[in-house]
Amino acid sequence: MSEQLPGGGIELSPDEIEALHARWSCCWTPSEVAQQMVGISTPWYVAAGWALDLFRGTQTRAHGDIEIAIPAASFPEVRHRYPGYVFDAAGSGRIWENATPEVLAAVHQTWLRDPATVNYLLDVFREPHDGDTWICRRDESIRLPYSEIVHHTQDGIPYLAPELVLLFKAKHARRKDQTDFEATVPHMTSAQRETLAELLTRVHPGHLWIEDL
Repeated sequence: MSEQLPGGGIELSPDEIEALHARWSCCWTPSEVAQQMVGISTPWYVAAGWALDLFRGTQTRAHGDIEIAIPAASFPEVRHRYPGYVFDAAGSGRIWENATPEVLAAVHQTWLRDPATVNYLLDVFREPHDGDTWICRRDESIRLPYSEIVHHTQDGIPYLAPELVLLFKAKHARRKDQTDFEATVPHMTSAQRETLAELLTRVHPGHLWIEDL
């Protein structure tokens, strides 16, 4: 993704940002997304907070939205899966409705909108990759095969490995991120905790979570 945001779009006011919570209130569940994605050939997985709940095997808190991630080059395949809906790009407090290729190249978040209700249902992260190799957008030297980073629930829902989910959450370490960290680490293997500590040392040296691992 480009480091420079494109022009245009809608800059959200503080009130509009606050109102986004209501627009996400009807978002889909991981099971619903998995049903809709049946037959998709590209690797995909549930990301962020929902991924940690899938890893732990139970929903531990309310989620304001749902995020999945795909290789950026595979976005057209996913986009065609949702005729009748619109994909808006989002980034830095701005929304680009029915995003153009130029905008898509500059930001990684894409929100699926129901034009009839203007509600958002799904957040699609378009991730950097090299073929079947996932590339971490926080540090492009971190590269792993999709086969290693995508785990599955017993009923087949793909989700991102918890050590990578927590790596992304470490940047801001909001209250919910700290809660997710504390609730997830006891369920991780020693190898997963060691990997997370190594990644944090590499991407966020000195992070407070390192000592807890």
